Amino acid sequence: MAKNNSKSAKAKSAVKSTLQFNTSWSYAPAPESADHVKLQSSYDLFIDGKFTAPAKGKYFDTLNPATEKKLASVAEATTEDVDLAVQSARRAYDKVWSKMPAKERGKYIFRIARILQERAREFSVLESMDGGKPIRESRTIDIPLAAAHFFYYAGWADKLEYAVAGNRPVRALGVAGQIIPWNFPLLMAAWKIAPALAAGNTVVLKPAETTPLTALKLAEIFQQADLPPGVVNIVTGAGATGAAIVQHPGIDKIAFTGSTDIGKGIQKALVGRDTKLTLELGGKSANIIFEDAALDQAVEGIINGIYFNQGHVCCAGSRLFVQESVAGMLIRKLQDRMQTLIVGDPLDKNTDIGAINSRPQLEKIEEYLKIGVKEGAELFQTKCEIPKKGFWVRPTLFTNVAQSHRISQEEIFGPVLTMQTFRTVEEVVEKANNTPYGLAAGVWTDKGSKVFSVSSQLRAGVVWANTYNKFDPTAPFGGYKESGKGREGGLHGLLPYLEVA
Repeated sequence: MAKNNSKSAKAKSAVKSTLQFNTSWSYAPAPESADHVKLQSSYDLFIDGKFTAPAKGKYFDTLNPATEKKLASVAEATTEDVDLAVQSARRAYDKVWSKMPAKERGKYIFRIARILQERAREFSVLESMDGGKPIRESRTIDIPLAAAHFFYYAGWADKLEYAVAGNRPVRALGVAGQIIPWNFPLLMAAWKIAPALAAGNTVVLKPAETTPLTALKLAEIFQQADLPPGVVNIVTGAGATGAAIVQHPGIDKIAFTGSTDIGKGIQKALVGRDTKLTLELGGKSANIIFEDAALDQAVEGIINGIYFNQGHVCCAGSRLFVQESVAGMLIRKLQDRMQTLIVGDPLDKNTDIGAINSRPQLEKIEEYLKIGVKEGAELFQTKCEIPKKGFWVRPTLFTNVAQSHRISQEEIFGPVLTMQTFRTVEEVVEKANNTPYGLAAGVWTDKGSKVFSVSSQLRAGVVWANTYNKFDPTAPFGGYKESGKGREGGLHGLLPYLEVA
């Protein structure tokens, strides 16, 4: 009996180590419940340390994309509301935050991280309800990593001179306007708020209109942590609210994560103004599999690279390049693995792929599926059942794809993978770089020299070797070309919020 138990334990261990994307599905407790979150029927703006009704009394609905049911009504901020938020942030900067000893600022940021850890379950459930992502990802990646960013930057608050070469004097910029996307709502808020506060700035943040709830819950943590009023203000709304932040003359710094087209518009709006800008925009990242790679491991990396968070990832490995000699074998392995993926209820821990964030995004993805077929690519989709209500797309793979196809050049932002083959290193580097984007890439090979050689030739801000979608608060993140400008994370993430003497 003991011998059989030992074998069983080894088998389970092998499954857990091999299936990186499914790290806990075999051992999951019961599904999470919406009862773990106390939702209000409506949410106001967070300005000057308190929740405030919008000036014009307008609200919009945020929906659960898995059920299409309303979660709450959320305030729609106008230019008047944004102006109040900027004034509040300026007062807090001038009178409190900029005058506070740096080590005391660090204590506030550390306190926010601790409270977020304590309320992790609540935030995980809410993130999955509002955004559609699987609860396993929210609980093991999004919320812990958000807290880790606050912890990391709390440690830098009183060491800013050491963050720049030559230990030169630094000072904060002032008021930072921050606009975040809907794919990682809380994590993107942490990416931006934590370094801004550590550097001594105050913040006006706008979350995406389809996923505002965890940012508003974060405001509750700011109150719980006794963060001075006005240090962080949160205004909700759609594009007009974001534009009001960008255009406000009282903003000293803009940080935007979102689509490339909107990013270009922000750049134009800031021409001639002394406003610092960082942009983290779209991507169409290459995931390169060489014939000497460990194929089973590479398949897991491909799955994680494109189907993580329903493909709603700017650095998703959406362009797969496979060396010809192993292409047939890899396609079979990949398709078999895709068939095991479960699409469904985001609150079920067995779910691998949750709901598409919104109906417009679903329609965009479905349009690209039609485009791919029309262009002559071969479509493969899994046969898993999907719920009748909600927004869903089965895991998708296109083979026989050409470089000129739109599906291989344009960002789809969904669980859709395109595959091409290659023969030589020179060929795949040329294909991988032949895109207007330059955010990320992956290289799979058992030769370290090839990793370094190929990585150095790829025009991508982040290159993973024999893994994909691994993030850490100490590591900088950002891209080239139409994928943005500037870096977030690590020491590089502090510099855009500092004026260096």
